[in-house]
Amino acid sequence: MSSTHSKPHQINMTEGSIPAKLLSFSIPLIFSSMLQLLFNAADVIVVGRFAGENSLAAVGATGALINLMVHLFVGLSVGANVITAHFFGAGRKHEVEQSVHTAILVSIYSGILLTVVGIFGTSFILQFMQVPAEVFDLASLYLKVYFAGITASMVYNFGSALLRAKGDTKRPMYYLLFAGVINVVLNLLFVILFKMDVAGVALATIISQCVSAALVVGALMREEGEFHLNLRKLRIERAILIRVIQIGVPAGFQGMVFSLSNIVIQSAINTFGAQVVAGSSAAGNIEGFIYTAMNGFAQGALTFSSQNLGAGRLDRVKRAVVVSELAVLVTGLAMGGVVFLFREFFLGLYSDNPAVIAAGATRISIICLLYALCGMMEVTANTVRGLGHSLLPMVVSIAGVCGIRILWIATIFQIPRFHTFEVLFYSYPVTWTVTLLSHLLCLLVIFRRLKTAEWEEGPAVVV
Repeated sequence: MSSTHSKPHQINMTEGSIPAKLLSFSIPLIFSSMLQLLFNAADVIVVGRFAGENSLAAVGATGALINLMVHLFVGLSVGANVITAHFFGAGRKHEVEQSVHTAILVSIYSGILLTVVGIFGTSFILQFMQVPAEVFDLASLYLKVYFAGITASMVYNFGSALLRAKGDTKRPMYYLLFAGVINVVLNLLFVILFKMDVAGVALATIISQCVSAALVVGALMREEGEFHLNLRKLRIERAILIRVIQIGVPAGFQGMVFSLSNIVIQSAINTFGAQVVAGSSAAGNIEGFIYTAMNGFAQGALTFSSQNLGAGRLDRVKRAVVVSELAVLVTGLAMGGVVFLFREFFLGLYSDNPAVIAAGATRISIICLLYALCGMMEVTANTVRGLGHSLLPMVVSIAGVCGIRILWIATIFQIPRFHTFEVLFYSYPVTWTVTLLSHLLCLLVIFRRLKTAEWEEGPAVVV
């Protein structure tokens, strides 16, 4: 196994300094996520500046819906990451090879299914979300164009998950950088020069995703050994697919329910008008930079625990949880504080409308100072998931985050004096705190019950 782990673009997380391994894995992932957000922010800025507030609101109002529809399949990519990382840590090369080919074919099927559902189902869901009439047609157009090319996004997500399973986060970062530059250039071209409005933004996104997907597939095809992708060998191995589903479906379903609760919140935001929707969309885009920085360490915890699960190193997993939580805490407090202090400046990049900036500043003031709680919650949940227990964090997260938020809107938000934009977002820090404490309790119980002999049988899945 040592020879396998000495290959380029791989990080053996089962030995060596835990902080150094987590940083070497997480930092490129954070940068790649930041790059993706920068390019997404460029999309929103170009739309807001050159297409108008209605177009900005249309793009922003669709984010929760897109997340709802893709989360199940992104969850499957998490399952592919966990299973492949476990086999890699255990030195089971044949199973790694099967995982690679199964995952890529699943990504293609997933993308085709999402295209069909996305194109034919968006109008109905936008009506359910109470999208303002003045932005409805723009939002519908944006979604239909976006979902026409969603297969490339699925292939990239699954392919990069496979690379992360062996500790490679640098190459996906380079691919995103290249594709993102293309995205920005095409945005400027389509929106400013060709006046294509939201359709131009969606088309630029599709083209850049095709580029990133081609690059990650090319990387896998150039791999040597068990991670080599041979298109002629693409097939779904039933045993691998079952294990991917066992881990991935609960993770994806959790993401879907998260998005559903966000759709409920977005529907409430939509009732306050297009300017508030635009301000909230801009603030959410800014907050995304904090989340992805913290989530880089959470993803590190996922792969770290998966590899060490295969190697039978529970002691390293325990120490990695502490390191990851501290990293997230520092990152969340530092970045959240900066965004809070300069919130009007950042929002001014998206719009010069005082009402839009005021709405965005209100959301940032509530969310950003306590955002570290969300990151710590993700680290704990991902560690549990990386240890093979995917159903448990799903149940805890759905009850603690989604359930409380929906209950909040159905009760507290309905009281006339609490029926405000601010009260909607007070539910976030409350749910983060409750869910973090619940995940920590679950993790402590799992640590006590895990035995080395149980690990040798493969990932344990709570069903």
